[in-house]
Amino acid sequence: MAAQGGRLEGRSAIVTGGAMGIGRAIADGLANEGAAVAIVDVSGAESAAEALVEQGHRAVGITADVTNEDDTRRMVAETIEAFGALDVLVNNAGIYASLNPGPFEDIDVDTWRKVFDVNVLGMFLCCKAAVRALRERGGGRIINLASGTPFKGVPYLLHYTSSKGAVVALTRALAKELGGDGILVNAIAPGFTLSDGVKANPVQVEKLQEISRNARTLQRDQYPEDLVGAAVFFASAEASFITGQSLLVDGGAYFN
Repeated sequence: MAAQGGRLEGRSAIVTGGAMGIGRAIADGLANEGAAVAIVDVSGAESAAEALVEQGHRAVGITADVTNEDDTRRMVAETIEAFGALDVLVNNAGIYASLNPGPFEDIDVDTWRKVFDVNVLGMFLCCKAAVRALRERGGGRIINLASGTPFKGVPYLLHYTSSKGAVVALTRALAKELGGDGILVNAIAPGFTLSDGVKANPVQVEKLQEISRNARTLQRDQYPEDLVGAAVFFASAEASFITGQSLLVDGGAYFN
């Protein structure tokens, strides 16, 4: 059932990479708090949105590639057409689950560029496309999915770790630039999360699941649902005086 009087009632949000995994969990969480949600993904967006609608929520699915500037502009336009405005942008789309750990000298240039295109360029384009709509609302929220890897200096994933370090820097700089517009920009930095995509990669599960779990103060596996509370918080009125921050949600693997 749709939330009545939830913390995000009357607000609308875009969640990129929202068809599955962490993005899907966040989209569900925002909807459960009353937000109208546009789920954006390269595939599966419409069916994910239909599932929310069947539960009584307001949702639309938009097929788009975050590395394509025209797609990101259309993503925002279709969200506004559906809901009348945009209040929250969750930049979740990224490449991780398909990557396998290995020495940095084995990373080819095309893979490096693809990771940065999706994880960094895509986030930049989504922010660029959304900022006018957020300004027109007198402010809003941008929530970027970073990672705990740049804080810990995780080896053997140099392209991914470097791209998420760029996300942290982007978050801080953009928060400074947009603060005067009332647009708050924060990041969530997950630990190794057992999303559907990760579970489908046996190399990652074998090499990273146990070592990640054992490194945590709370020694259990992390799941997409563990990120929902942080996303709802950053989107809500409770976070109205917080910007430029990166919140590590990793069970206490790293203390920031």
